[in-house]
Amino acid sequence: MTVHNNHEKINYVEFPAKDLNGTKAFFEAAFSWTFQDFGPEYTAFTHQGLDGGFFKAELSSTQATGGALIVLFSQNLITTQNKIKAAGGIITQDIFEFPGGKRFHFTEPSGNEFAVWGEL
Repeated sequence: MTVHNNHEKINYVEFPAKDLNGTKAFFEAAFSWTFQDFGPEYTAFTHQGLDGGFFKAELSSTQATGGALIVLFSQNLITTQNKIKAAGGIITQDIFEFPGGKRFHFTEPSGNEFAVWGEL
């Protein structure tokens, strides 16, 4: 396997998770992510556009609290939105247009906010 660590480029992202097991189950069900646990309070994901992990904490990352918004891409927003709902995610902002596409926002079981965008 070739590792692509690009000098001075974003390489990894970490999120807090109140409900680590619920967060893992959500991303497994909604997006088919896989995880590797590193003890009972940390789990990592790879090959999802950007590698990262979730750490046990009583916090969450949202735009309202100053957190960065991580945006996923979808070729079919409605299908992705339905998968998120079925997996226990909460749609916090329904699909809207912006210059260059459409997107919606959601939170996962630990309360972290994400968005999904697609082309017009």
